[in-house]
Amino acid sequence: MKKFSNFYIGLILFLLFAPIAVMIFFSFNEGKSTAVFTGFSLKWYMELLKSSEMLNALKNSLILAIASSMIATVIGTMAAFGIHRMKNKYTRQSIMTVTNIPIMNPEIITGISLMFLFVFVGGLLGLTTKLNFWTMLIAHVTFCLPYVILNVLPKFKQMPNALPEAAMDLGCTPFQAFFKVQLPAIMPGVITGLIMSFTLSLDDFVISYFTSGTDFQTLPVLIYSMTKKSVKPTIYALSTIVFIIILILLLISNREKSSYERLEAKKAKAEKKRQEAIKNAKKAAAQKTKVKVTAPKAPKRHTVSPKLTKIIALVCTLAIIVTFCVVLNIASKETVTLNVYNWGEYISDGSDDSLDVNKAFEDYCKNTLGINAKVNYVTYTSNEDLYAKLSTEAVSYDVIIPSDYMIARLASEGLLQELNFDNIPNYELCIDDSFKGLYYDPDNKYSVPYTYGMVGVIYDANVVDEDDVGDWDLMWNEKYKGEILQFNNARDAFGTAFYKLGLDVNTTDTKMWDAGLAELQKQTPLLYKRVMDEVYNMMETGEASIAAYYAGDYLTMVENQADNIDLQFYYPENTNLFVDAMCIPSCAQNKELAEEYINFMLSEEAAIANAEYICYASPNKLVYESEVYKEDMGEDAFDILYPTDFDFADKYDANCYKDLDKKTKEYINSLWNRLTITS
Repeated sequence: MKKFSNFYIGLILFLLFAPIAVMIFFSFNEGKSTAVFTGFSLKWYMELLKSSEMLNALKNSLILAIASSMIATVIGTMAAFGIHRMKNKYTRQSIMTVTNIPIMNPEIITGISLMFLFVFVGGLLGLTTKLNFWTMLIAHVTFCLPYVILNVLPKFKQMPNALPEAAMDLGCTPFQAFFKVQLPAIMPGVITGLIMSFTLSLDDFVISYFTSGTDFQTLPVLIYSMTKKSVKPTIYALSTIVFIIILILLLISNREKSSYERLEAKKAKAEKKRQEAIKNAKKAAAQKTKVKVTAPKAPKRHTVSPKLTKIIALVCTLAIIVTFCVVLNIASKETVTLNVYNWGEYISDGSDDSLDVNKAFEDYCKNTLGINAKVNYVTYTSNEDLYAKLSTEAVSYDVIIPSDYMIARLASEGLLQELNFDNIPNYELCIDDSFKGLYYDPDNKYSVPYTYGMVGVIYDANVVDEDDVGDWDLMWNEKYKGEILQFNNARDAFGTAFYKLGLDVNTTDTKMWDAGLAELQKQTPLLYKRVMDEVYNMMETGEASIAAYYAGDYLTMVENQADNIDLQFYYPENTNLFVDAMCIPSCAQNKELAEEYINFMLSEEAAIANAEYICYASPNKLVYESEVYKEDMGEDAFDILYPTDFDFADKYDANCYKDLDKKTKEYINSLWNRLTITS
C-alpha cells in the first residue's frame, strides 16, 4: 500500500512539474522551435534583455505584485487582529465567510464584477478612463487579502492572550504592546501571507485582464496576447526566471514556517517537562522527601532572524520608492502618451535585430516634431476582446487595428472617429487603390489598411500525395483520417465548409447554415483535433499533416519545422480574405498624434519592418515593390503572400467575412455548440 501511495504521489508531482521542466529545457534551445531541440544556447535569455516590451511588462508585474502584497499584508494583519479580538462568535464567523468569498469565487466572476464596479464608479466621477493602474492595484489587494488573513489569524490564536496584557502591565501602551510583543510573535504568518500575496499577484491573469487599462500591462496579460502566433522561446526564458524567483521565495517562506514549527514543538516539549517536574516536586513535598527539582527553562520566543527582517525592510522600501516613481511617471504631463491597441505579435518590436517601430516613432516625435511622446503599446487576442473594451467605455485608446468586419461594426455604432487625411499624406502615396472603398469603409473615412491575407491549406508533402492537393476536398479526404486539423471557432470552420460547397459565407439563410453543419459533421470522424494556436507545434513536429490556416502563419511554421517535415501551402479557388486596418476610436485623447503615428506606420522603413516581422501581406506599395523586401522574404514566401494574376478587390467582396445580424450569429453559435458537444 505504501509503495502504491508513493507511486501515486510521484505521478502527481510528475504531471505537475513535467510541463515546467519542458519549458525550462527549451528556454536553452538554440533554435526557435519549441518542439525540436537543436542545441544548448543562452540566446533567448540575451534576446529577452533586448525586448523592451517584455521587460516593461515584467517591471509592471513586479511593481504591482510588490505594492499589492505590501498593502494587502498591512490591511490583512490589521483585519486578522480585529477578527481575533471579536467577542461575538456569530459576527466573527460571518466576517470570515465574507473574507473567503474571493477565494471560493471563480476568478472570472471576480474580475468581471470588479470591472463593472470600476466602470460604474468612474462614470459617476466623470472619468474618461475608468480602468488604470489604480484599478488593478485595488483588484489585486482585494484577492490577496483573504490569504493574508488566513495566514496571520492562526498565529494570533496560537499566541497566549496574557502576553500583550502582561506587556501593558509592565508599562507598554497598546500600540507598543502590539509592535514589540504581538507582531514578532505573528511575524512568520505575516511573512508567509506577504510572500503568498506576491506570488498570487505576480502570476494573476484573469482578474488583471478585466481590470487593466491602457497605462499598465502585466506580464501574464502580455503573454496571453502573444498566443496569436506560436509562443517565442524568449517567453520560456522569462517564465524560467520568474519560476526560479517564486521557488526561492516559497523556500524562504517554508524555511521560516518549519523553523517556527520546530521551535513551537520544542517549546511544547519543554513545557511538558516543566509540568512533570512541578508534579514531582509536589509529590515529594507531600511525602516530606527532599528532592531537588530543576524545572527546564522555557525556550526563547521565536522571532524572525534580524538578517531576514532587514532584507524585507529593504525590499519594502525599494517597492515604495519604485511605486512612487511610477505614480509620478503616470501623472507626468510633460510626456504625451499615445495608447496603441493592437494584436499580439503584430508589430516589429526590435527582437531578432528588427526595427523597434514604437521606439522609432518616439525618436521621430522628439527629433522631427519636437514632442516628447511615449507609445503605450497594449495588445489583445481577438476582435471581440477589443470590442468589449471599447463598447464599455472603460478605457481610452488612440490607435486600434481591428479586422474588416469589426471596423464596420465599430463605425455603425459610432465608436470610430473620421480621419483627417491631411495629417496622413502617406495614405495617397502608398496604399494601393485595390484596398480603398472596400465594404467595411466604403467612403474611406475611418481606416487605413495595415495588413491583409488569405486562408489556405497547409500540408506535409511527406505524408500527403500531390494528386490530392489543390482544393478544400483535402480537408475531407478519408485517406488522411486522424491527420487533419480544423479551426476551433465557428466562423472559420463553417467558412471552410461553405467554400467547399460554393455557398455564400455571409448568408442569413438558415438552410445554408444547416448544410454547412452537415458538411462539418461528415468531417468530424476524420479530424485529429480542432485547434487554434496549437496548430503551430502540431504541424511543425508532424503530429498532424493537414490544416487550414493563414498564409502568414504558414511562413512562421516553415521556419520552425522539424527536419523530417516538409510543409507546403496552397490557396483553394475560394477562400477567406481579410484586411486589418488602423483606426482612431471615438474615445481617443490624442487624435492628431494618432494620425502622425498612422502616417509613420506607412513610411517605408516602418512598413517594411512590420511586414517582414509579422509575415503577412502588406497593402503598401513601398513594401511589395521593394527589392530589399523581396530579397529578405525570399521568392517562395513572396509568391505565397502576393500571388500573381490575383485581383484582390474582385475576390475580396465575395469571400470576406462580414458582420452578420444578431439573429444569424446566435443561430450559428447554436449549430456550433451542437457540433462540438456531440463530437
